[in-house]
Amino acid sequence: MIQHTPCIYAPGVRPVLGFLLGLFVSAALAAQTAGSAGDQARPPSVIRLGPDEAVEMALKSNLSLESASVTLDTLRRKSDLVWNQFLPDVSANGTLSKGLGVFTTQATRLQGSITASLNLSAALVAGIASIRQDYEAGLVTFEKARIQTERDIRKLYNNMLLLEENIAVLRESFAAAERRAQMTGENYRAGLVPELAWLQARVAMENMKPSIDQAENQYKTALAGFAIQLGLPYDTQFELVPVEKELDFISLDTADLIARAASGNMDIYELQRGIVSLKSRRRAMAMQLWTPYLGLGWNYSPAFLSDPWKNSWASGKDWLKGGSSFSITLGMSVNGFFPFTKEGQGLKDLDNNVRDLNIKLAQLMHGTELDVYSTVLSLDRIRTTAMAQRMTVELAEQSYRLTEEAYRAGLQDFLEVQNAEISLGQARVQMLEHHFNYLNGLIDLEYATGVPFGTLSSREEGSAGTEGRD
Repeated sequence: MIQHTPCIYAPGVRPVLGFLLGLFVSAALAAQTAGSAGDQARPPSVIRLGPDEAVEMALKSNLSLESASVTLDTLRRKSDLVWNQFLPDVSANGTLSKGLGVFTTQATRLQGSITASLNLSAALVAGIASIRQDYEAGLVTFEKARIQTERDIRKLYNNMLLLEENIAVLRESFAAAERRAQMTGENYRAGLVPELAWLQARVAMENMKPSIDQAENQYKTALAGFAIQLGLPYDTQFELVPVEKELDFISLDTADLIARAASGNMDIYELQRGIVSLKSRRRAMAMQLWTPYLGLGWNYSPAFLSDPWKNSWASGKDWLKGGSSFSITLGMSVNGFFPFTKEGQGLKDLDNNVRDLNIKLAQLMHGTELDVYSTVLSLDRIRTTAMAQRMTVELAEQSYRLTEEAYRAGLQDFLEVQNAEISLGQARVQMLEHHFNYLNGLIDLEYATGVPFGTLSSREEGSAGTEGRD
């Protein structure tokens, strides 16, 4: 007999407990929602980042580099398993047949076959060498993609710093215009300057706001693209480590840099490895067409002689005995000796491809030589211009300071102060552009000559970097 335990709660207690439980759940959900809203309202964390850290992050998440890694993995797998060409080709099949027609007496027949074959030739060894060469070329292509990624990230980093510096110059100019408008307003209220001067100062200050907003929007857009390049969300906030304000210019030996580019440039090296790989592929194809091969074959073909639908397959007397064979074949392709055949034309096509790559290599070497020469000239021009620009900035700062002092003393009008301020801002922006253009030019030169990034800019005056890229 089952005994029911009486409820210990009073009749009115259950509704109260249900209400309290619902209240508790609602409070918990509200707290969770508030926590989520607080997380969303909380500003994102700022990542302090230098150029080396940016490169490291990009190398781990760059999609182009990841695609090159997949291709390299395929070539590596082929190279590691190249010995599988010595494995015989094994196949198995079974056939169930029955004669058709009024006059046939053939019953249902069951027959199986297991075949193994292996062709041995000198072309097999050449094919292995070709696969190895393809893997070596793939390594070079992957390294080139890695170096290109590093180059692009370093230049992008410098461009981000240039945008930051430009915004800082604009804000500094705006702060000066704001101070000047405030001072002009005080002078106007004191009866020292006309209302027109006060209005001009306010208009000049307000006209600077759109330029600042535009520069900040450009910086935000560039910052989002930079974050995506590093594999981060587009709204990631960065604190970029600034570069040295004083740029050390270096002397560059054009002839030495061109000579080093011929042996260290990754574009040239990649094309050279491609030519070697294509020649190896052509050699393997020629040996396949022009050398004999030795074929080894084994076949086992059991046959069930009785009706497979009526008789038992386990009966040994119904199976055909001795249905195996071994063969040795010595053969050779004949089409390869005739140039008009498909095989002969395939060799001609490979020969033309090799010639075409050699022509492209010569063009690339001449183009690289011209690029290095042009980059050195550009860097020398930037060095000369920047050294003169330093003096221009100093003169513009002195002119602006004296003009503003004269304006405060009532000796100069507002237009002269505004012109001096514009000249100073232009001089500073041009100096910044020279600074970062020189850094990016060095990065391009380092890529072209095959030296590690930072080699040229880190050396003392008079030496242009002689170490090769690892």
